[in-house]
Amino acid sequence: MLASVGAEWMKLRKRPSTWVLGGVWLAMLVFFAYVLPYLTADSDTGPEAAGALASTLPAELVGNAVAGYALFGGALALILGALSAGSEYGWGTVKTALTQGPGRLNVLGGMLAALGLTLVGMVVLTFAVSAGASAIVASIESAPYDWPPVADIVTGMAGGWLVLAMFALGGVALGTATRGTSMAIGLGLVWVFVVEGLIRASASALEFLDTVQRALPGVNGGSLTAALGARTVEEGGAPGVSTLISGWQATLVVAVLAGGFALVAGWLQRARDVV
Repeated sequence: MLASVGAEWMKLRKRPSTWVLGGVWLAMLVFFAYVLPYLTADSDTGPEAAGALASTLPAELVGNAVAGYALFGGALALILGALSAGSEYGWGTVKTALTQGPGRLNVLGGMLAALGLTLVGMVVLTFAVSAGASAIVASIESAPYDWPPVADIVTGMAGGWLVLAMFALGGVALGTATRGTSMAIGLGLVWVFVVEGLIRASASALEFLDTVQRALPGVNGGSLTAALGARTVEEGGAPGVSTLISGWQATLVVAVLAGGFALVAGWLQRARDVV
C-alpha cells in the first residue's frame, strides 16, 4: 500500500496539470477575494466600499480562503480527481500497474491517499496566500492585524479539505466509470455549473426539488463553507455559498457523499475488466 501511495504521489507531483490547476485556483483566489474588492473600495465611497475593504482584512481569512471551494475550487478538484483516475485508461497503463503486484483496491487506495495529500497541500497554500494578501492590504490601509483564532483556522482547513475531497472523489468516480478524462470532466462540470443551478432555481416552485437540492454536493459544500465563515451570495460573497443547510448537517452529507463516491470507484475498479 505504501509503495502505491508513493508511486501515485510522484505521478501527481510530476503532472503539469496538477500545478496548472493549483496555479489557476490561487490566481482566482487572489483576484476575486482581494484585488477586486480592494479596487472596488478604492474607487468608491460609502458603506459598500467599507464592506468591500473589510472583507479583505485578516479577520476574514478563513471565510475568504474557503469561499470558493463550493463552486470554482470544487470544480478544479473534480478535474484533478478525474485526471488522476481517467488518465491511466487513456494512456493504457492500467494493466501495467495492476500486473506489478498490488491488487486493484491497493492501487486505488494509493491514488486516493496521494490525492488527499495533494488537497492538503492545496488547502495549506490557499490559507497561506490568503494570509499574505490580507497582510498586504492591512499594511497598505494601516488596519489592525486581527487574525482569527487558531482553532477557527484549523477548523476552516479541515472543513475546506473535506469539501475539496468530496468533489475530487466525485471526479475519481466519474473517471473510473467512463474510463477516460474528457467525458468525466465534461459530465462533472455540467453537473456543477448547470444541473445544480437549474435544480436550485426550480426548488422554490417545486417542493420535491427543494428536498432534492438539500442532498446535492454543491449545496452542502456551500452551506459548509458558509458555516466556516464564508459570506453568502446575498451578502456579496462567492457563488454557491448559502445557509440553506446547517453546518453540522452539511458536514455529515459532504462526508457521506465523499465516502459514497469512493465506494463507487472501488466497486467499479474491482468488478469490471480493466480493458
